[in-house]
Amino acid sequence: MLRDAVSGFNWFVLGYFLLLNSGYLVLIALASVDVTRWLRRLGFAGHEDIFANPLTPAVSVLVPAHNEELTIVDNVRAMLGLKYPEFEVVVVDDGSTDATFERLREAFGLVETWRAVADDVPTIGEVLSTHVPAGGGPLVVVRKVNAGRRSDPINVGINMARHPLVCMVDADSLLEEDALLRVVKPFIDEPRRVVAAGGVIRAANGSRVESGRVVRPAMPRGWLERVQVLEYLRSFLLGRTGWSRVGGLLIISGAFGVFRRDVLVEVGGLDLTTVGEDAELVARIHHRLRRDGRDYRITFVAEPVCWTEVPHSGRILARQRMRWSQGLAEVIWRHRGMVGNPRYGRIGLLVLPYYLAFELFGPLVELFGVVAVALAFALGMASLSFALLFAAVAFGYGAFVSVSALAVEEFSFHRYPRWRDLAVGVAAAAIENLGYRQLHAWWRLRGLARALSGREHAWGVMTRAGFGGVRVP
Repeated sequence: MLRDAVSGFNWFVLGYFLLLNSGYLVLIALASVDVTRWLRRLGFAGHEDIFANPLTPAVSVLVPAHNEELTIVDNVRAMLGLKYPEFEVVVVDDGSTDATFERLREAFGLVETWRAVADDVPTIGEVLSTHVPAGGGPLVVVRKVNAGRRSDPINVGINMARHPLVCMVDADSLLEEDALLRVVKPFIDEPRRVVAAGGVIRAANGSRVESGRVVRPAMPRGWLERVQVLEYLRSFLLGRTGWSRVGGLLIISGAFGVFRRDVLVEVGGLDLTTVGEDAELVARIHHRLRRDGRDYRITFVAEPVCWTEVPHSGRILARQRMRWSQGLAEVIWRHRGMVGNPRYGRIGLLVLPYYLAFELFGPLVELFGVVAVALAFALGMASLSFALLFAAVAFGYGAFVSVSALAVEEFSFHRYPRWRDLAVGVAAAAIENLGYRQLHAWWRLRGLARALSGREHAWGVMTRAGFGGVRVP
């Protein structure tokens, strides 16, 4: 009976890895079709017409910042240099204890001014002062008391925003010059339906940055960062493009997303009590608009690029992934009434069950399943042929999926021009599946445990290397 039970569990784990990696591959295939169509239409997209059209909706770019002295000036310069007809940049200094504000004041000649702050969405930390450049310009810097939540400065920014579209960008990120034009296009094509759009997040580590622009993309020097490059290609580019293709986009990263301000106000802004505020916001928009029977669309655009600095140490990366896992658990629990409910269409019947089975509880199977199969083989309860089949499905298939994502990126966008970078990417795919993936599952499991225990997640100090510290020779 024990042998039969172990054998049954081993086959369950094998089937799980087969479904998981096949799901990734299907999303990549859907994304490749969508990206191909997007590239064919690129020459007729009319971005120059959007830039010249006085009816193009204005955008408020919100940049929450807490202790970002190494990257904030490059970030704001990149924002102010965006190619877009009318926009403002609202930087919310969330109680920084370093030189974040001093860097901004010196770089842009800030002077204090008075500006009314609306109360359209709830906030916690008190607004202390508002600053603008002495010579004028579309920059506003708000200083506030830190409330310990990333969502609070964004909600302050929503209250400060003057324009109908709101773009959220992390302070450790850089937007490409035409990124705003590209990500806003869905709002122009379908102004009544589109309520939110996300853009691609790429790792800036290892790339050459000049004047707030990534001028030479390259693979990072550290293997931990290189593996994250693959993760971002598979998840933030192709995975979300695939979900968008089937109308099931659940996550728009807080690092780069555009929303209609009236919809943000309607749903109450970002939640102030969860650590997964970006995913919770999108889930709440789905929940509200589906419940009300409204025709809407949340989409993902494949190539308005936001470059971000990914964690360069295991300690910092562990905190980030624990927070993501805890946030996902909170989102699914808060919107559990949507799970399996046909009233919510693909979100309820496909997307949320997928995230529940493969993203939230996946670490349990990935960790204990691998250990169980290894022990069964060592104790003679699993054959060599089964062990080889399991390794091929769990590790080989996973590496194939990552290499496939890298291949789609290379043939579609060719962001990494050096053959050495591609070779490094292939090697990172092997490292990801043999060691990193299991460690990542452990971090996610700890995040799930925090969510189940009701413990609050401390954000901690997210140490930055700075864009100047990650340039290639």
